[in-house]
Amino acid sequence: MVEPTTLVLVKQRLLYWEGSTLSEMMNHLPIFMRKSKVFLELFNAEEQEFNQLNVVREDLQSQLSVDTATWGLDIYEKELKIKTDKTKTFEERRSVIKSKWRGFGKADSKLIQLVAESFMNGQVEVRYENPNGEPNPPYSIIVKFIGTRGVPTNLEDLQNLIEEIKPAHKGIEFEFTYITWNELERGTFTWNDIDSMDLTRNEFETLKVE
Repeated sequence: MVEPTTLVLVKQRLLYWEGSTLSEMMNHLPIFMRKSKVFLELFNAEEQEFNQLNVVREDLQSQLSVDTATWGLDIYEKELKIKTDKTKTFEERRSVIKSKWRGFGKADSKLIQLVAESFMNGQVEVRYENPNGEPNPPYSIIVKFIGTRGVPTNLEDLQNLIEEIKPAHKGIEFEFTYITWNELERGTFTWNDIDSMDLTRNEFETLKVE
């Protein structure tokens, strides 16, 4: 996985940027000068400056990982040619970035599965189907969500990513999983329990039963 050039340079710069505490600065003085009120006042003022710099440094370090980046996501998106959408959550934007990073290479089912699982942070099944039974069919790529129930909120983003890496002649379809009667019968919930949850239809259909 190749990091954006801008953030690599920042990371290299931070290796040399270490904040200092008052005691660390005083330790650099000769022993007989460490009780000097002049140096104590000077270093007290400097320590406040260093503390502010440390806050900035820690924030910068957070931007060097996609998993913790916030405003740094703009840089990742720019270098990966992803359109920035500030209406999406940080987690949704991180999923797009990580999936795009992994989406370079031959678009076989394993790659599509890797991209989809990275994007959804859950188990996905990918298979090819020949819907018409033709000798040389335009195979469809079927992506089935196993670890996520119902329709994911950021499905459109995932579809756009797969469209970029899949062969143009192959279609793309999605299958979603919902709760089954067998799960309800095997589960620990009673119907009274479920009624008391006051679930919407969508919440009920995507319920996970222990």
